[in-house]
Amino acid sequence: MRADLVGRAMRLVADGIVDREGVAGLAGRLGYSERQVHRALSQEVGAGPLRLARAQRAQTARVLLETTDLPVTDVGYAAGFASIRQFNDTMREIFASTPSDLRRRSRRGLGAPRSVAGPIELRLPYRRPADLAGMLAFLAVRAVPGIEEVHEGTYRRSLALPHGTGVAEVTPADGHLQAILRLTDFRDLASAVARCRRLFDLDADSVAVDDVLMAEPALTPLVRATPGIRVPGAVDGDELAVRAVLGQQVSVAAARRVAARLVQTYGKPLDTPVAGVTHVFPTSDALAAVDPAAFPMPARRQRTMHELTARLAGGRLRLDPGADRAEVERELTAIPGIGSWTAGYVRMRALSDPDVLLADDLGVRHGLARAGLPTDSAAATEVAEAWRPWRSYAQMHLWALAATETDDTRG
Repeated sequence: MRADLVGRAMRLVADGIVDREGVAGLAGRLGYSERQVHRALSQEVGAGPLRLARAQRAQTARVLLETTDLPVTDVGYAAGFASIRQFNDTMREIFASTPSDLRRRSRRGLGAPRSVAGPIELRLPYRRPADLAGMLAFLAVRAVPGIEEVHEGTYRRSLALPHGTGVAEVTPADGHLQAILRLTDFRDLASAVARCRRLFDLDADSVAVDDVLMAEPALTPLVRATPGIRVPGAVDGDELAVRAVLGQQVSVAAARRVAARLVQTYGKPLDTPVAGVTHVFPTSDALAAVDPAAFPMPARRQRTMHELTARLAGGRLRLDPGADRAEVERELTAIPGIGSWTAGYVRMRALSDPDVLLADDLGVRHGLARAGLPTDSAAATEVAEAWRPWRSYAQMHLWALAATETDDTRG
């Protein structure tokens, strides 16, 4: 929920930034000195970024030891440890157990990195209640052919990861998502897991959310009918921003068609396609290099797309988990053609902001009307003050209510 320095830093640590870029990279992403970041984290959570990253590696290893059949060697490498001694020492210090104690397997020294021989199966637990059926329905309506699909209760999509690519398949089960990850590089395992968790909002505190929303009489029947509603996140902030621009002033179906054309034209084909997942979404670098006139959209939106992707490619705009939400909104709305709806949608999904209300959204207005709430933007915003800090979740209820009237909303 928090959007301050500590909250942003914790999200970046969970995404593996310290392992990839060190504390200097973490501080650079946050716009503070290393000393300031260390002091803030130490005061708030009792540990600096290096210790937090170490604990993150240990937690990743523990989950893999307990939920997969990966050899201990591969678990240590996938979790980011450099040697078997470091792996053992860390696990003993944090969990009072060695890897072999946690899952009795033979130990051997960590050798050179190897390719993943096959799919990795693991469980991704979540807090109950959780409306994962609603999440799958939301993603299915918006699934872009080539990069994602929903088939027989399983969501499947490609991932662009720090060291390679991957495909994630997740299926809701009792108390967890059953996940199958196919990665080109073992080092991306923790990042892939973190992105899947963000996409499905698995760390949401559903009880706290529902308690606040139940206090609104108009929302009470919605929460009772669908407890534990989740806010879909994103596996890649740049992709989500591009897709948000594609969705401006068009239907969801039309936005999907345009996105699919971009994927086929500018996306990178996977070496090993999985069912209907054949590509990764085009990078900002690739899209920024395209002549804007080639984008299949009106001229004004072509210019908006070019400016957005150029800023993303050049690093002037960052949409990683540690981005400052308010600053991102200011930077987005400074781009001609991007208004408050697009910026708010990016905040909600790409930056996991739990407190966004798109009061001017057509689907939200339909939902407000059906719930008996005011549809005027100012009046709706005033009413929604009581829903803080969970307005994004209230919005999901309103979109779901509107969808019972129409199967096409801007969200």
